[in-house]
Amino acid sequence: MIEVSRTMPVPAEAVYEVLSDGWSYAGWVVGSCHIRDVDERWPAAGARIHHSVGMWPLQLEDTTTVRAVDPGKSLELEAQGGALGTADIVVTLTPYGTEETVVRMAEAARGGIGGFIPESMQALLLKPRNEESLARLSALALGRAR
Repeated sequence: MIEVSRTMPVPAEAVYEVLSDGWSYAGWVVGSCHIRDVDERWPAAGARIHHSVGMWPLQLEDTTTVRAVDPGKSLELEAQGGALGTADIVVTLTPYGTEETVVRMAEAARGGIGGFIPESMQALLLKPRNEESLARLSALALGRAR
């Protein structure tokens, strides 16, 4: 898995609040551009976000499913992108003092076209994308915490 991390200037509860809002995903997940629907149970295991990825008019309908959740601590997701394949994503929150949180995001492509890309090549694409995603997540969490 390709892993990135970021120390965010907010408590873990503030970060988890954003993760718990499925409608916010297009605001912080790079590539996700339109949320079509969010299961009411989000982020419970088995709940889904139905969204689109890519730039209009070349968008792909995607679904992200919660595989496991430890409220306030971690969220394991599976993003299904049709022919592009499936990605396993794990987001973990580790309190750092009382006012900061270290957030780690690990992702691995499997199946479809993405599954044929060697991990070293995946890293070239996923690392900067996920670093930007964590920067956006941090900004949203900070904005909500104010």
